[in-house]
Amino acid sequence: MATKRKEPTPSKSTITALAAKEKCHILYDGSRTGHRSCGIAIAETFDVPTNSYQALRRGGLTGEGHCGAIEAGRLVLGELLGDASPTGPPTPALISAVSHYDEGWSKLEILKAEEGKRPNIVCNHLTGKFPIFKSPERHSMCTHIARDVAKLVADVLIEEGQPVNISPIDDVDDFDPQKPNPV
Repeated sequence: MATKRKEPTPSKSTITALAAKEKCHILYDGSRTGHRSCGIAIAETFDVPTNSYQALRRGGLTGEGHCGAIEAGRLVLGELLGDASPTGPPTPALISAVSHYDEGWSKLEILKAEEGKRPNIVCNHLTGKFPIFKSPERHSMCTHIARDVAKLVADVLIEEGQPVNISPIDDVDDFDPQKPNPV
């Protein structure tokens, strides 16, 4: 009689990163709650004020700027790891985090670039392959980018020793940050 191999229990940091990924997916996708823009979905995943993140929608509102999800990830790191003093220098934790973050997003599978090159993350470049911006295919791509960036931000924060708490989503009963679902 064969014995079942017990799967290892995921670590708290793994659960937290997967919860960030699922939460962002739910917020951006918008099928279980109101749709958020990519930047707002990232900010809301980490419970930081969202107002300024609205300017990241659709590549800085014009499509000519960098992907709002990727820019939002960098800003969340700044909010959580930066010096609170407006005259203070960048903290060592922020410098380290941004370095790891830049390395991480450039390797995301969905942004795959030619060997040795960094992906072009201008919004119009990423979305230009879809003839209709509001197509389900473009929406799916952007959902995947946002959710993968959220997981990366959580991973980087955890690596830097920053406590990360992923909160529930109001009116979404089937999201449990302690028991995230794969997305």
